[in-house]
Amino acid sequence: MEPGRAACILLLLLLPALGAAAPGEFDPYRVLGVGRSSSQADIKKAYKRLAREWHPDKNKDPGAEDKFIQISKAYEILSNEEKRANFDRYGDAGESQGFSQQQHRQFHRFHDGFYFDESFFHFPFNSERRDTSDEKYLLHFSHYINEIVPDSFKKPYLIKITSDWCFSCIHIEPVWKEVAQELEVLGAGIGVVHAGYERRLAHHLGAHSTPTLLGLINGKITFFHNAVVRENLRQFVENLLPGNLVEKITDKNYIRFLSDWKKDNKPHVLLFDHMPVVPLLYKLTAFAYRDYLSFGYVYVGLRGTEELSSQYNINVYTPTMMIFKEHIDRPADIVQAREMKKQLIDDFLSQNKFLMVARLTNQRLFQELCPVKKSHRQRKHCVVLLTGEGEKFAEAYGAFLTFAVANTKDTLKFVHIYNNRQPEFADALLMDEEKYRGRSAVVILERRNNAGKIAYKALEEPWQGSKEDNFILLDLLDQLRTDPGLLSSETVVSDLNDELAPMFLIRWFYSTLDYISDCWDSLFHSNWREMMPLLSLLFSALFILFGTVIVQAFSDSSDTRDSPPSGKEEIATKTEKNDASFSKESNSRIPKKGFVEVTELTDINYTSNLVRLRPGHMNVVLILSNSTKTPLLQKFALEVYTFTGSSSLHFSFLSLDKHREWLEYLLDFAQDAAPIPNQYDKHFLERDYTGYVLALNGHKKYFCLFKPHRSGDEGGTLGSCEDYNALQHAEAKGKSSCSPGSRSIKNKLHKLSFWMERLLEGSLQRFYIPSWPALD
Repeated sequence: MEPGRAACILLLLLLPALGAAAPGEFDPYRVLGVGRSSSQADIKKAYKRLAREWHPDKNKDPGAEDKFIQISKAYEILSNEEKRANFDRYGDAGESQGFSQQQHRQFHRFHDGFYFDESFFHFPFNSERRDTSDEKYLLHFSHYINEIVPDSFKKPYLIKITSDWCFSCIHIEPVWKEVAQELEVLGAGIGVVHAGYERRLAHHLGAHSTPTLLGLINGKITFFHNAVVRENLRQFVENLLPGNLVEKITDKNYIRFLSDWKKDNKPHVLLFDHMPVVPLLYKLTAFAYRDYLSFGYVYVGLRGTEELSSQYNINVYTPTMMIFKEHIDRPADIVQAREMKKQLIDDFLSQNKFLMVARLTNQRLFQELCPVKKSHRQRKHCVVLLTGEGEKFAEAYGAFLTFAVANTKDTLKFVHIYNNRQPEFADALLMDEEKYRGRSAVVILERRNNAGKIAYKALEEPWQGSKEDNFILLDLLDQLRTDPGLLSSETVVSDLNDELAPMFLIRWFYSTLDYISDCWDSLFHSNWREMMPLLSLLFSALFILFGTVIVQAFSDSSDTRDSPPSGKEEIATKTEKNDASFSKESNSRIPKKGFVEVTELTDINYTSNLVRLRPGHMNVVLILSNSTKTPLLQKFALEVYTFTGSSSLHFSFLSLDKHREWLEYLLDFAQDAAPIPNQYDKHFLERDYTGYVLALNGHKKYFCLFKPHRSGDEGGTLGSCEDYNALQHAEAKGKSSCSPGSRSIKNKLHKLSFWMERLLEGSLQRFYIPSWPALD
């Protein structure tokens, strides 16, 4: 067969699948018969009306099931504000993405069978047809681990996880492109991960869907959860940065800020600008140079900065950046520009990263200021002042600083060190000679390798800062330019102590805070799949603990009345008194425990106890109020005790005071047995549902209903609708069958055990619902 003809045949075979991939004309507003401005109440009312009308169990029309599915789907979209907004904006509610992914999987299965590449067909949503601006940001796993993560300690990264066949990815593309270009110019990092080709990296980042946006800083991942608009993305990147990078400077604190160079051992940078908030460019710059410089920001339009602007003769209409070193009365360097660019700032700061006479506080600083000799032309020497702390050594240090300012050269670096803080380093150079003890000394050194080997020469006499000392040091430096062999002594020095490192307890405290922050973020925003086993274990433990305590408390209160031999025997005896024949039948169903576990149905355990209940299991729920809680629970435990031997039954109670709307939603599907009064009826809020019992089958989505026993009705109701109008009429007049006495309240559950027997037989009427409502 010719190749061209074969390709045509394959294309014809795929046309139906491609046609199916196009989004349909489904309009949830038209299905429910509501307008686009309808409220949630109107939407819910329309859904209830249509669901009752088209329910397959009540409507025998052949198309009733399809119509009911459309109604349920329409309500699912419009009842969710996010899905509704997506439909209003884009014409879909996020279903297209999953639909396309399904078509994509079908296509890949076809691809695997016939061995050809999907790019052969050039589908319109394939990445090859998209904007190629993302190509320069594409990340691979090794590139991310070896380069991006270390670089995140210098700048934050905004990363997008995308894939083919992703409609939502196309929607955010214009905003992403604009923000990526803007942030890259400011100094932030941009990355793109294609989940189809870099599945390992996408899984490593914790992205389980596309598109996913996240931030990376200091090796830590933070997920973006807001609407994808320019302002939110900029604020997200800004929030990644530490809050103490830039200090607000005014006339009151500028002297203190600039004087901290002694404590910080860093030059201090001031940016004067007329913007009320610190620009993002300046914050990103402060993060990149935070190990070398301290940053302050002066808002020149703010009252309280006049003295500062006048002191340094600032042009308030032009952004100005100043660097201060050892002298705070005058800046060491200055730059002005109408528009500060990243490249301009980087060049300016990289030339002023160190003090004129920096103090060696750690090994990293020593390696940067005194690099190892690589060649004869790249020789760099360090002139080190070894001195002590305090006013006693201030004069010697001041003279050394003056000498350093007057003799600045590219091949020389002037540094100083405190002998008491770096004793091993000082002893290796001064050989613990007596003449230097308690006095300052100057040593010229050159590092020979990274193992600590150095060549050096020390001034023969202690450094006092006199004119003679200056002449001697200047003469040695002149000789060193022509005679490198002047450094005749050699030794090996150990690594310097990190003087500014925080104590162990502080490091442990910050590490603990970071760990708690990561767990909190993972718990509420990301990596739910990884957290589900832990959450399941936690909620199971809480469920067992509190359920046991609550039920045991009610059992103890009922057992203390007559002090019987055991609670189990008392409950069994009372049950036999209620009905002897039933007791004989229940002997084969031996309870496993001496009490009944009855837990409250809340929004926390609602999903596990109902929505995701295992097939074949049912949850029997008692409806009660705060005033009837104790007597109803006691009677409920007595009635259902003999059924606790069945592992497929679970027992719970629901507070009518908290969840009346949820109950009425369910009862709305059981109108024949428990009609709901109209909301405009004057007795609407007087309706009493205490004593109702619902058997909920979470898997098959149906329930059975037990109505409270009414005094004088010896036949019992057993969930039927007989005499319901009379009961409703009595309750409307306030003559409910439930009197304040506990005996009348307990009588509501009379013959509940017979209803439970019919429940296990499967002879009770079942009321099906489309989906379980949320328990708010």
